[in-house]
Amino acid sequence: MDFFKFKNDLKPEKGKLLISEPFLPDPNFERTVVLMCEHNEEGSFGFILNKPSTVNLEDIMEDIHDFPEPVHIGGPVQQDTLHFIHKADYLEGGVDLGNGLYWGGNFEQLLILIDTKKIKAEDFKFFVGYSGWSSGQLQEELDANSWIVTPNATSALVFDHDSEALWKRVLKGLGGRYNVYSNYPTDPRLN
Repeated sequence: MDFFKFKNDLKPEKGKLLISEPFLPDPNFERTVVLMCEHNEEGSFGFILNKPSTVNLEDIMEDIHDFPEPVHIGGPVQQDTLHFIHKADYLEGGVDLGNGLYWGGNFEQLLILIDTKKIKAEDFKFFVGYSGWSSGQLQEELDANSWIVTPNATSALVFDHDSEALWKRVLKGLGGRYNVYSNYPTDPRLN
């Protein structure tokens, strides 16, 4: 499935994806897909889409019951914080990321919607921690070819995927040399 048409001049902006290069040496970002939520002169942040944890939301939030949605590891920064992205345009205060994707919103309203079973669990993705870069840091990593920037993510790509296969799937969707990258072994010595 073709999710985007690749351009070489893409900048890391809200709603775009960062794809780690095949041999990025940072274990926090090995073969990751990051949804960008903000990028400006002060810095950048987003959430890793393909790092599920071993706990569910109701395991870490005592106010939530009968909502066994998995929690993902959004990144190495502040892993004692909870964040969410969603497709619920009716949730107050959500930041529009484009293509029907939103970040955050009124958490009290979300708790009521969960308690009254008025939301679809598959429309939400929860994260502990986030991925963050200080001013200029992400640009330095882009200049070092550590990341590939893609056009805006779609809600289908963000929500309807197998986490283990997402990195490879996104690269294949870019075509060309990125299709070749998608087949690189994790450890080239094993090839």
